[in-house]
Amino acid sequence: MVGFYSADAQQKKTTRTPSKTTSKTKKAPVKSKAQLEREKNANLKRIQEANRILAQTAQKKQASLGQLNVIKEKITVQKGVIKNISSEIVYLNKDLRTTEEKVADTQMDLERLKKEYARLIYAASKTANSYNKLMFLFASDSFNQMMRRMRYLRQYTEARKEQAAAIEATQQNLSQHLNTLTSQKKQKKSLLNVQLSENKNLLSMHDQQDQVIQQLSMQEQTLKQEVEQREQAVRQLDRLIANIVREEIARAARAAEAAAKARAAREAAAAAAAAAAGKPAPAPSTAKAPVKTSTSRVTLTPEGEIVSSNFAGNKGRFAWPVERGFISQRFGRQAHPVLKGVYVQNNGVNIQTGANEKVRAIFGGKVLTIQTIPGMNNIVMVQHGEYFTIYAKLRTVNVTEGQEISAKQTIGSVYTDAEGTSELQFQIWKNQANLNPEGWLIRK
Repeated sequence: MVGFYSADAQQKKTTRTPSKTTSKTKKAPVKSKAQLEREKNANLKRIQEANRILAQTAQKKQASLGQLNVIKEKITVQKGVIKNISSEIVYLNKDLRTTEEKVADTQMDLERLKKEYARLIYAASKTANSYNKLMFLFASDSFNQMMRRMRYLRQYTEARKEQAAAIEATQQNLSQHLNTLTSQKKQKKSLLNVQLSENKNLLSMHDQQDQVIQQLSMQEQTLKQEVEQREQAVRQLDRLIANIVREEIARAARAAEAAAKARAAREAAAAAAAAAAGKPAPAPSTAKAPVKTSTSRVTLTPEGEIVSSNFAGNKGRFAWPVERGFISQRFGRQAHPVLKGVYVQNNGVNIQTGANEKVRAIFGGKVLTIQTIPGMNNIVMVQHGEYFTIYAKLRTVNVTEGQEISAKQTIGSVYTDAEGTSELQFQIWKNQANLNPEGWLIRK
């Protein structure tokens, strides 16, 4: 009878659920992987747009700053692609380590289950014939003991079946983990190949950039003339904007003063009429007290205050003035991309895009003026309370002065210069201070 009791002790051990196979199941955060996927798709889209823009500028045989800008944009985005792939590999390595641990733990569990099952079979072989089982039952001291032994024999048989089922389930888990491990290794190999290919592309882009810079360096005199012409155009545009803003500040102040005087005259006339008729003077006007006029900021009507507040509240969420494109020159004092020691001042941002790209208003407002300046082509200035947006380097204009326009309404199309570069100059002003538009537009 020793065999049955020792087997029963083993059976209690084998009914335990393997613990290690479920204790190390942490995975890299799914959200982070999804974010990486979105960033990768966005970068690939930006590269496609840059290639489309580059194809237009490359139609001209001579190297241009427009070509150089596109190549720089591609290099920036390409670095983002490579960084994105590196992050994916980091997550994949974590998954690989987790899967390898699962495989090792499952293999250990399987080995343990097989050894325990072997002990059960060995113990059962000693009492395998029916005679020994009957002797085990008939040797009971009482009927209750015999019933307990019968239940024990059934449990013992079931324990072996459960042990066999546990071995089969563990083998299936091991097979799944091994398949996952194989798939992850293939994925990692594929990512490493892609990373290698993208690094080669980046080196090629750097070579292309060096070639364009070398060609442009041979046009130093021409580039200096272009810088001078651009500075003249910028100064003209700055003077135009400053004059128009000052005129609007003065006009709004005059309108506010005139409205205040008219209201005061109406109230005085009403009071005089009431006095002549022997009636009590009418109650003071409940209209909002006039805002003090200023020579440095636009005097706003209540409606204008709402527009200004809404404009300011959308900072960082405005759609771009063109649907496709990239910032080719940033706000502020910038070093010339080719000429050493030469700097250019930009009161807005230059957005390079495709030929005939539509230009749209970033917010609803009133078209304050439409002008033309050599080097800046057509210019549209839109007022949004005390804020102003300026769209320069337009080929065509689809709006008129004084027109009320809505957000994303087309106001014109981008001009393409002789070198094949299509570029929009975009500015944002608050009263007489120009702001960095990058902080107002939604990030791409």
